[in-house]
Amino acid sequence: MGTLVEFASNGTTVRGYLAQPVSGRGPGVVVVQEWWGLDHSLEVMVDRLAEAGFVALAPDLYRGELAGHQEVDRAAQLMQSLPPDRAARDMSGAVDFLAGHASAAGKGVGVVGFCMGGMLALHLAAQRPDKVVAAVPFYGFPQGEQEPDWSAMTAAVRGHIAEHDDFFGPDAARALEAKLKGMGKDVVFHIHPAGHAFMNPDNALGTSDPELAARVWPEALAFLHDRLDP
Repeated sequence: MGTLVEFASNGTTVRGYLAQPVSGRGPGVVVVQEWWGLDHSLEVMVDRLAEAGFVALAPDLYRGELAGHQEVDRAAQLMQSLPPDRAARDMSGAVDFLAGHASAAGKGVGVVGFCMGGMLALHLAAQRPDKVVAAVPFYGFPQGEQEPDWSAMTAAVRGHIAEHDDFFGPDAARALEAKLKGMGKDVVFHIHPAGHAFMNPDNALGTSDPELAARVWPEALAFLHDRLDP
């Protein structure tokens, strides 16, 4: 359904996977990758957002690099070597691309992210309060020194966290939710009885939960429509 496009990022050109609704117009949503890269599973999620009426764009943060789902060490290495400032610029460029795209129409831009992308989605919400009005992080969020300056963030956040997760645990999610609510932010983290990557359509870690995903995904779409539809 989607296609590869190029967009500007702080003086350079970055590629991304773009999918648009059949209607031709819809609110813009940035989709942020798991640690595998811009792979088939992420393209599926971008396509699903387009099917639900959104203009969705996944920036290729690894600039063409990929890790297969059996290459956990490779995925970890790619994630650890990703320059944070470059990732921030590329995600910001994706926001600007959608904000100026002829097919994107809404009250702002949304962001959805998975695993590493969930963490980065919240960074983007804090970085671009001028455009990002809604964020849906799945089983990923900043912790400790990884946290951004939250003070400027105005986006509403509805996160979906796995109860059985060695990467992003539920106790840390609850603590971050309480902290952000204490700052007056509209943030809710839903804790689900599942393992990490329960939404991944390719079952990358063997923890996908199609039944749970079928319940959670419509909730995420409804939230995005509520916040983004004109």
